[in-house]
Amino acid sequence: MLTPKQSTTKRLKMAERAQQLMDVHFPGMSPAYLWHRKKNDGYISIPRTLPIVMQAIDMLSKGQPAGHTLFCLWARSPDHPVVTIENPSTFASEAGFTGERAVDTWRRRMKTLEELWFIRAKPGPSGDFHYVLLTNPNAVVEYLRSTGRIQDGLYGRFVDRAAEIGAHSEIVAAREAMAAQAAANQAAVKQAQESPAAAATAAFVGTS
Repeated sequence: MLTPKQSTTKRLKMAERAQQLMDVHFPGMSPAYLWHRKKNDGYISIPRTLPIVMQAIDMLSKGQPAGHTLFCLWARSPDHPVVTIENPSTFASEAGFTGERAVDTWRRRMKTLEELWFIRAKPGPSGDFHYVLLTNPNAVVEYLRSTGRIQDGLYGRFVDRAAEIGAHSEIVAAREAMAAQAAANQAAVKQAQESPAAAATAAFVGTS
């Protein structure tokens, strides 16, 4: 299992090897036909687990796959988790929906993503999904797994990929956050159960 620092070092070595392979197998390729992250404009940073995450979403979408809709949100993100959607028709078109009901279809997919917790949303001028918060998909997959909704095979590939890229710590953090939330919920329930008794005791003492 790689640490974040080891993962960065590995990526650098992989990039160097990729360049060597390109020099051997694709010599003379014009830079005009190549994409270079540090030289070309219009790039974003996305989770390397996203292809597997999209598969999980499609499995849970029940005939209305929403994985590509999530990818389009990430592709429009300004390297920040908040995305402002001023023109839903543009997002619907990029997600592959056409025709008179394209935006309605897109909104249903967005609702699915919200129900699965891959996004949170607030209304604005363009509708219910004007302001969208992209959550960490690695944490969400771990949450869905804890509720029994992610199949063993897919989850195994997800965990392997997360470990490979140094993102296993995010899974651990998600587990810890869920455990803390569960403990807080239990404490709240216990307090609520004890409150009536405490109130009755106080009332009895007050009349003594």
